[in-house]
Amino acid sequence: METDTITAISTPSGEGAIAIVRLSGPEAISIVDKLFQGKSLNDVDSHTIHYGKIMDPTTDEVAEEVMVSVMRAPKTFTREDVVEVNCHGGMVAVNRVLEIILSQGARLAEPGEFTKRAFLHGRIDLSQAEAVMDLIRAKTDKAMSVALKQMDGRLSALFSS
Repeated sequence: METDTITAISTPSGEGAIAIVRLSGPEAISIVDKLFQGKSLNDVDSHTIHYGKIMDPTTDEVAEEVMVSVMRAPKTFTREDVVEVNCHGGMVAVNRVLEIILSQGARLAEPGEFTKRAFLHGRIDLSQAEAVMDLIRAKTDKAMSVALKQMDGRLSALFSS
């Protein structure tokens, strides 16, 4: 079982108003808390969002104005502590936030690794893990509906009946 903390940009590349950098793992909250100027993330309730700034530890300057969501294990997709940093959506801004988080000990996640952790922690089964990709790639309402039903465990329920 993986025991490190992973991070990745979780929104599509390109320009947008908002981008999300997600972390998952045992150090997710403490890594962002070290960088976050605002409430102490170690003390906030689970499933809450907080306004503040990400500070660049090499310069002590503001790197980005952010909203940070804290979700504590086990009530998360991966069943690990998860933090989502919502920042401005320009590539420079989101990449800067990601680089700062990586400099604090998080590892860049491999494609599909958040879903892999959900599977390894028993949050979803293999059929549901595959449905995550089907949902992301859905091009029609019907394809999306099928993927959502599969994520809900309906296909798994057919096999276990």
